[in-house]
Amino acid sequence: MTEHVVVEADGGSRGNPGPAGYGAVVKAVDSGQVLAERKQGLGVATNNVAEYRGLIAGLEAAEEAGASTVDVRMDSKLVVEQMSGRWKIKNAALQPLATRARELAGRFTRVRYEWIPRALNSHADRLANEAMDTQESGSASKEPAEDDKGPDRVSPTGWTGATGTPTRLLLLRHGQTEMSVERRYSGRGDVGLTEQGRWQAQAAAKRLAGMEGVGDEPLPIVASPLTRTMQTAQAVADAVGGRVSTLPGLVETDFGEWEGLTFAEATRRDPEVHRRWMSDTSVAAPGGESFDQVHKRVRAALDGLFATYPGKTVVVVSHVTPIKSLLRVALEAGPSLLFRLHLDPASLSIADFYPDGNASVRLVNDISHLR
Repeated sequence: MTEHVVVEADGGSRGNPGPAGYGAVVKAVDSGQVLAERKQGLGVATNNVAEYRGLIAGLEAAEEAGASTVDVRMDSKLVVEQMSGRWKIKNAALQPLATRARELAGRFTRVRYEWIPRALNSHADRLANEAMDTQESGSASKEPAEDDKGPDRVSPTGWTGATGTPTRLLLLRHGQTEMSVERRYSGRGDVGLTEQGRWQAQAAAKRLAGMEGVGDEPLPIVASPLTRTMQTAQAVADAVGGRVSTLPGLVETDFGEWEGLTFAEATRRDPEVHRRWMSDTSVAAPGGESFDQVHKRVRAALDGLFATYPGKTVVVVSHVTPIKSLLRVALEAGPSLLFRLHLDPASLSIADFYPDGNASVRLVNDISHLR
């Protein structure tokens, strides 16, 4: 057992976002002996996500080696400064990764972070590039055995050419609220479910619990932090097991001064802006955010899900616009999709995202469990 080790870690993305991978190496401080190497392709991700994944892999390997003191050396100024507590973490995709890295760091007596030039991080850089090379060639990807595919998992690779094990998102809209009954704009306003909405959430939870493979192990459940989504997510957790975590990037559109208004009331209040807003995703409600802004933060949240749960099935409990945005990414569709797709309360949609960048939408707005 070597108590004091150095972790050198790196990650990269060819496209940012694009095909990404990480590398990490653990070395004994006294002898320089290589104790462990880690590398993995990540599918489509950003440089920063890949760098954090490299750090996490290095800390995990250091723990396995029995280390108590770790010197982390990386050429990522962002990761070093954020993990040292000197920079804030504003990117929603990086927040859960930083949380995981801090959790691992807390298991050691001491962890120290140091920035080094890329030339001094060549070992980890080489491993990261090998991971990206293997991923791009497809030689490291294999179709998973049927037993490994998770709930209702039947790979469409024979039709699409996609390779690798997909990250499956079970996209569940929250149940009914008083605002949805009255057809009022409901964004950041924190309203709870109605009695009908609670029944819908339980029905959806029962549906998920009955899916093949669910219940074999707890499913990750990730939700927008608002009350209506958390109530729906907790119903799922009670039915299938698992713990609910929140992801702020999944919150509904900020409707600004239109919050709580009906369609007609918003039209009367701001006729020209509302008319443009109905067809142009770059237009924001007064004091709110545009659908383009929502799409950008949801895409960042999606990268975070890929990084945290690669190849897993994840229940995502969110709102109309974020779920539409996730489906838009899967379909590689334009912004007009937001105006042409309808999602009912407590509806279920399913999308598979493959590590090679392919995706398959398997279900949209299913409410059969509510009938």
